[in-house]
Amino acid sequence: MSIRVLCFSDLHRDQEAAKRLVGLADQADLVLGAGDFANRHDGLADTLDILQSITKPTVLVPGNGETVEELRDATVEWQAAIVLHGEGCEIELYGSTVSVWGVGGGIPVTPFGDWSYDFDEEQATEMLAGCPEGAILITHSPALDTVDHDSAGKIRGSQSIRETILAKKPRFAVCGHIHSDWERQVTLGSTPVLNAGPRGVFVDVPE
Repeated sequence: MSIRVLCFSDLHRDQEAAKRLVGLADQADLVLGAGDFANRHDGLADTLDILQSITKPTVLVPGNGETVEELRDATVEWQAAIVLHGEGCEIELYGSTVSVWGVGGGIPVTPFGDWSYDFDEEQATEMLAGCPEGAILITHSPALDTVDHDSAGKIRGSQSIRETILAKKPRFAVCGHIHSDWERQVTLGSTPVLNAGPRGVFVDVPE
């Protein structure tokens, strides 16, 4: 049996995209939001006030456009949502337990300046260390040399996320951040890796 997962990222205050995701969520068992709901810490409620209509279990990580504290504050009324950053949770689905581990922010540090919520590879390694083997991994940033090619073709992903996927073999990994690779999926080791984007992508993940 598989779990039907709705994945998205990088809404950047797009209310129409948020409304579409609310409709799609009815078809999902689990919803994963891989960060960047706001623009430079502004307008977080624009999409989250809409998304909180989703009642299916939902796991979110912050992007580089909002901090984990800002995301937690903005989702305090959203009963179905869990915010992760350097930590995990367990979700009960169909009588079995699904482990999810999440790390947000820009990894490695972006060139965007002080406003960007970023972490270096050493910090990311520490936040990823507790990821259980075979979990679902949700990060804002992609693993290095996967779905991380910018519009000029340059690789922008994270070495620490790549190493974690190869070592811990998540059953599925979802990210966002690099807009030019939205909706692209590759396999790293044995793990399917998706850069979700704002339209919403369904993935069937084996239990």
